[in-house]
Amino acid sequence: MSQSSLFDLAPQRHVWKVSELTERIGDLIEGAFPDVWIEGEVSNYRPAQSGHLYFTLKDARSQIRCVCFRDQARMLKFRPEDGLHVTVRGSLGVYEPRGEYQVYVSLIEPVGAGALQVAFEQLKKKLQDEGFFDAARKKALPVLPRCIGVVTSPTGAAIRDILRVLKRRFANVHVQIYPVKVQGEGAAAEVVAALRHFNRAKFADVVIVARGGGSLEDLWAFNEEIVARAIAASEVPVITGIGHETDFTIADFVADLRAPTPSAAAEIVVQSRQEFERHIAACTRDLVKEMRYFLSQRRHHVRDLQTHRGFRQLELLVRRRHQQLDELSSSLGMVLRLRIATARQRMTRAGAQILSFDLRARATLLGRRIEQQAESLRAAVDRTLIAKRHRYEKLKLQLDERSPLQLLERGYSIAYDLSGKVLRSADQVAVGDGISVRLAKGLLNATVRKKRET
Repeated sequence: MSQSSLFDLAPQRHVWKVSELTERIGDLIEGAFPDVWIEGEVSNYRPAQSGHLYFTLKDARSQIRCVCFRDQARMLKFRPEDGLHVTVRGSLGVYEPRGEYQVYVSLIEPVGAGALQVAFEQLKKKLQDEGFFDAARKKALPVLPRCIGVVTSPTGAAIRDILRVLKRRFANVHVQIYPVKVQGEGAAAEVVAALRHFNRAKFADVVIVARGGGSLEDLWAFNEEIVARAIAASEVPVITGIGHETDFTIADFVADLRAPTPSAAAEIVVQSRQEFERHIAACTRDLVKEMRYFLSQRRHHVRDLQTHRGFRQLELLVRRRHQQLDELSSSLGMVLRLRIATARQRMTRAGAQILSFDLRARATLLGRRIEQQAESLRAAVDRTLIAKRHRYEKLKLQLDERSPLQLLERGYSIAYDLSGKVLRSADQVAVGDGISVRLAKGLLNATVRKKRET
C-alpha cells in the first residue's frame, strides 16, 4: 500500500474555536438540564446594584456558581445569606465569557424552615437592631379617646367584634373605619395608606390595626417592612389585634401595644364607663383629702401666729395694766377705810368730851367741827378720787396710744416674715418671699412682688 493511501484512511481533523466549543457545550448542558433542583449551602453571597443576586452553592466536595436575576429576586420572600442551607430551582447553562457553567436560579427555598419564616426572622432581627421594638419609643394610650380609628377589612369578623365591644363598653365613642385588604397582593400598601391618613387628618386619638386569624401566608401583609415602618412613624398610638392569641407578626412588635385578638384590642383601647366614673371618684376623693390637709396646715399656721411672742407680749402688757388698776383701786379703798376709822375714833372721843362738858354747846361746837372735818374729808376724798381718776385716765390714754392694736384701728398694719419676726425694713425680705400682715381685724398671707428701699 502506498503512503498516499495511508493518509487517505486517517480521520478528518476538525478545529473548533473556543467560542464555538463553549456555545456547543452550553447547548448540550441546557438541553440536558432545563429544570433542576439543587441542594447546598450558600456562600460568597453578593447582591448587585442592578438587583441581581450572585452566590455559590456548595456541599462537602463540590461547588457551583448561581445567579438569580432581578425579576426572580423580586419574588423571593427572603434574602439568601452565607451559611444558609437552601434548595434552588433553575436551569443549567454556561457563562460563555469565562467558560463556566452555572445555575440560573428561579426559586430558592430554605431547607428545614419555610421561606416566609426565614423572611420573618430576618426582618425581625433587622428592625430590632434599628431599635423599632424598644419600649422607650412606645407611645402611651389615651385614657378615654374621643375618636378611634380602625384599619381592617369592612367585611371580616374582626370589625364586628370590635364594634360590639366598643358599643358595650362605651356606646357614644366615635369610631372611623378605614377599609383595607388584610391579605393578598396590595394589602400592605393599603394598610400603610390608612395609617398615613389617620396621621394626616389628626382626628383619631388611637388607631387599631386588626384582622382575624389565619396562616402565616394569610397574615403576611402585617409582616411587610413598609407596614412596620409606617406603624413606627405614626404619631398616633397604634394597637394591633391581629389573628389569634398565639399569632405574632412584625406589626405586633413595632406597635405601641399588642392585643391578642381584635376584640381584646377594643377592650384595651377604651375603658368602661364604670371604670372611668370610678377613676373620677377616686380623683375627687384625693382632691378632697388634699384640700383638707391644706386647710389643716393653714389653720395650724394661723394658730401659731396667734400664739406668737409679739401678740403674747401685747396681751401681757394689757393684763399688767389691769393689775395695776386693781392695785390702785385696792389702795384707794384702804385709804378711805382708814380715814373713816380715824374719823369715827375722833367722833367717839368727842362724844366722851360732850358728856363732861356743856352738852348743847359742845354738841354745837363738835357738830360744827364734825361738819368741817366731814367737809374736809369729803373734799380730800374727792381730790384723791379726782387725782386717781386723772392718773387712771392718763395711764389708760398712754396705754391706748402705745397699744399696737390702736395703731391697727387707725389703718396701720404689722408685717411679719415667715419666722414670725416683725418687719421694720425692706432689707429683711426679698422679692418672692412670703409674709404675714396683721390688720385690726384678721391676718393676711402675702408674697413680696416688689420692694422699694427709702
